[in-house]
Amino acid sequence: MNEINRVQTQYELWMQDPAVDAQTKEELRAISDQPKEVEDRFYRDLEFGTGGLRGVIGAGTNRMNVYTVGRATQGLAQYLLATAPRGKNDAERPSVVIAHDSRHQSPEFSLEAALVLAGNGVKAYVFDSLRPTPELSFAVRELGASAGIVVTASHNPPEYNGYKVYGADGGQLVPQYAEQVLEQISLVNRFDQVKRLTREDAEAQGLLVWIGEDIDRKFIAAVTAVSPNADVVKKISPDFHIVYTPLHGAGNLSVRAALREIGFEHVHIVAEQEQPDPNFSTVKSPNPEEREAFTLAIEQAKQVGADIIIGTDPDCDRMGAVVKDANGEYFVLTGNQSGAIMVDYLLSSMKERGALPANGVVIKTIVTSEMGAVIAQSYGVPTLNTLTGFKYIGELMTKFEHSREYEFLFGYEESYGYLAGQYARDKDAVVASMLICEAAAYYKSQGKTLYDVLQELYAKHGFFMEKLESKTLKGKDGVEQIARMMSQWRSAPPAEVAGVQVAEVEDYLVGLHGLPKENVLKFKLADDSWFCMRPSGTEPKIKFYFAVKGTSGTEASERLQKLVQAVLQIVDNA
Repeated sequence: MNEINRVQTQYELWMQDPAVDAQTKEELRAISDQPKEVEDRFYRDLEFGTGGLRGVIGAGTNRMNVYTVGRATQGLAQYLLATAPRGKNDAERPSVVIAHDSRHQSPEFSLEAALVLAGNGVKAYVFDSLRPTPELSFAVRELGASAGIVVTASHNPPEYNGYKVYGADGGQLVPQYAEQVLEQISLVNRFDQVKRLTREDAEAQGLLVWIGEDIDRKFIAAVTAVSPNADVVKKISPDFHIVYTPLHGAGNLSVRAALREIGFEHVHIVAEQEQPDPNFSTVKSPNPEEREAFTLAIEQAKQVGADIIIGTDPDCDRMGAVVKDANGEYFVLTGNQSGAIMVDYLLSSMKERGALPANGVVIKTIVTSEMGAVIAQSYGVPTLNTLTGFKYIGELMTKFEHSREYEFLFGYEESYGYLAGQYARDKDAVVASMLICEAAAYYKSQGKTLYDVLQELYAKHGFFMEKLESKTLKGKDGVEQIARMMSQWRSAPPAEVAGVQVAEVEDYLVGLHGLPKENVLKFKLADDSWFCMRPSGTEPKIKFYFAVKGTSGTEASERLQKLVQAVLQIVDNA
């Protein structure tokens, strides 16, 4: 069957399936004269990437809707019934914890997943309202569940939603297990294969259990237990001001609770962005990686004289921070900079207390700056690298939990994801918000800002500078363009870039350093700079990561600019 026939066949199956509701069929009928739109909706099934299923909300196999959610959950249920150890609180059946964020249809998708699990005899613990993604990871471990589901599309635009699956350890499924779930999903060819109970029946049979405040309290207690210097916070708190924006997402209550618990008195919330809003009406993108997302927060910070600004993304697993620079202007820290500051703060605090373990370890991704690794090494702590995606950091944490080879201290990635403590297996913007604010308070007690601390770290360890560029290429054509681009760079890598020899090419598709195979190319240059190419697993784009190390900020900036321009010119010319 050729591509056109396959797309049309899938379209007709949805139109004829009695299990598909009339409203969905009407949506599909409205695009019947738009072949490109039909193709984009049906040319493939949504696939697990670095964050599970993720796509535009709408009708079709390549869209997020109750049918794709139901089909995925049926596959997950079949996988769990075949493989999962029974939950410790119910000897008869596996169980799954489900959470969701503030996006369009997140509550509906969350409930649909629960009812399909119940239809398969799998117990579902469902949060009674939106919650941070890291709390889901914590709850899976706390409740001894077999798996977890989070309905979220992180910081994607409003038209997106997604579905992330977690294992019994609280970590996102890594490829070997995701592939087994996908195999089960592929067996679900018709929607009448999806088993489902009504909400009333699921509740009556004890297969749908609502959870909330009790888990909240335990989660916040686990987060605040990570704090190394809460006593300093309490002393300086009367003169310390924080501005926080949840960017219309799930972080509001949890972040405020953690900050309050360790002693911060003056936490100013950006009122316009406080309440959940699936349209993220006040920002172009609800992404704390972008300065624009902090526009309202910076205005408020100037009014109250804030020492630090923090922002969390819609599902509260990424945190961005803004601090005052040497001129008193608000400066947005990159994910690499915040990570380096937290590595130094945490390890120095542990060393000062005599609590730094002999086998401590920091874990980061291959596209994250080497600055944190150099800082960690100065404390005698090694750093391990993983592929992009916090699931790989979580996988190593679980491995070390059992082997005791290392004691996990801190994990992070350049895309604003951080974790300290071992209560979860995913990045946590709640603990990151607490730690970065605590660090700012600690250094303020010494007469320094976090910007001052960053400059001291540069002077001591070298001026590391990084940049991320990306090209968005939507639809089926975009997927093919990205594939061709990676193939060209893989088969004919440049001998030099920006006048510097390419010393080594690392092709992670062949499996390097004991890591799983992944479509990533990393080019190491003779002057210790590097750049990396990686198709996004969750968005229609290809990402380019760049990094240099200089003897001064000016030198590093100039070298970085030359490297970025040279690589992107090669890309554009091709």
